[in-house]
Amino acid sequence: MAITQHKIGSGFGAHSTADDVLAGIELSGKNVLITGGYSGLGLEATSALARAGAHVIVPARRPAAAMEALRDVPRTEVRELDLADSDSIRRFSDRFLETGRTLDIVINNAGVMAYPQRLVGSGWEAHLAINHLGHFALVNRLRPALAPTGARVVSVASSGHFLSDIRWDDLHFRHDYDPWRAYGQSKTANALFAVHLDTLGAAGGVRAFAVHPGSILTPLQRHIPRAEQIAQGWMNREGHQADGFKTPAQGAATAVWAATSPLLEEYGGAYCQDCDIAEPATTDDMLIGGVKPWAVDPDSASRLWALSSELTGLDCFA
Repeated sequence: MAITQHKIGSGFGAHSTADDVLAGIELSGKNVLITGGYSGLGLEATSALARAGAHVIVPARRPAAAMEALRDVPRTEVRELDLADSDSIRRFSDRFLETGRTLDIVINNAGVMAYPQRLVGSGWEAHLAINHLGHFALVNRLRPALAPTGARVVSVASSGHFLSDIRWDDLHFRHDYDPWRAYGQSKTANALFAVHLDTLGAAGGVRAFAVHPGSILTPLQRHIPRAEQIAQGWMNREGHQADGFKTPAQGAATAVWAATSPLLEEYGGAYCQDCDIAEPATTDDMLIGGVKPWAVDPDSASRLWALSSELTGLDCFA
């Protein structure tokens, strides 16, 4: 089934913050899981959701750093998880399932950008492994905990998907490694994951969405030299981010909106931007954004799901 990609008039926009989109939404008693929820956009989302009453579980590769970052944020807990390590994902998931708790919202937020060439796990390219396959495995293992009354899974994608469709013949960049194309492929994978997860999960109450948070300078850019960021026009020589970039609070808003907005009930699988459903991309300008057709193609989404299942040995939504 084709994904509907048109604005629905949410009442919010590029300048809305995570607190703005949560105004009037009561999340007391709800459990939320946010990977990377202790830094950058993840920390903003965690803080806003906790202020709205949610209990937020934050899986973290660096638990001590996460606990320090969340020290003053109420209703949060930190658990160790490394998305590049399948055994770590299994241990985290098993321990969570043993608690018997449900998850109302999962936000797949953690990720890497322009990472130096690196293979992890079973020889997987690091962007694909961390940004996509780790989250694929995590959500599949946590399937029994997803609330049957209407869980939402939100994948933080990016206009970086403009840079690459899925490289079906060289998924792990055995040849001609390019960190930006590798990042772009992983962001396309994030969007396609939402498309097929919604197809499989909707009948059981699980809806999925992908979001482009916008352009924001956060620790995600830590592998990109400052000189390159200046050359790209992301910041000036004084270190201030460029016009058109968002604050972290604005950047977190679309993921939080997709996780909670009642307006999205009939639009599962959609790719969202600026706190609304994104329109199809009409240019290659990533600052303008929109969504390219390859990132919402149902056939590609089904193919990627099957391939991800083969690589991870998991398919808990069948």
